[in-house]
Amino acid sequence: MKAFFSWKLIPVLTAGLLLGACGSDMDDLDKFINDTKALPGGRIDPLPEIRPYEVFNYTADAHGFRSPFVPDSPQVAGGPADGGTRPDESRSREFLESFPLDTLRMVGTLQLGDTSFGLVQTSDGLVHRVISGNYMGQNDGRIIAIHDSEIELIEIISDGIGGYLEREAAVALAD
Repeated sequence: MKAFFSWKLIPVLTAGLLLGACGSDMDDLDKFINDTKALPGGRIDPLPEIRPYEVFNYTADAHGFRSPFVPDSPQVAGGPADGGTRPDESRSREFLESFPLDTLRMVGTLQLGDTSFGLVQTSDGLVHRVISGNYMGQNDGRIIAIHDSEIELIEIISDGIGGYLEREAAVALAD
């Protein structure tokens, strides 16, 4: 004869005991709810008044001022018509130009004869030698000087209206 007791009954009995314990002694909660409902209601402030939008007509161009919504002419902005600074599209790209300048770290210098080399580490951990005239960074950064504490560059960046500007940059010796 099999026993009446089954191991499957244990979880059912445990769940029943736990649920039974949740419903006991809620008198203090009921008292708090009834006390809160008995309090007088407060007054809600009215919504703030919404003022209508005031239209503004821009009339500075009628007085001879330049419109801020139209770009300067290319001759004034240093655009392509003046033959100014431009990236050399025919130049072969160097390996360090595939990395953003802020991901490159100067880790030292090397002197061989009269030539000073800068040692630059890429984000993948490889160290490369560079000299003045090499390029690095994604903005056509040409190395102009290598010092013990930094590598100086001149970058060519877009001015946003069709022209280009030269900007000084540097990669400092990493700590």
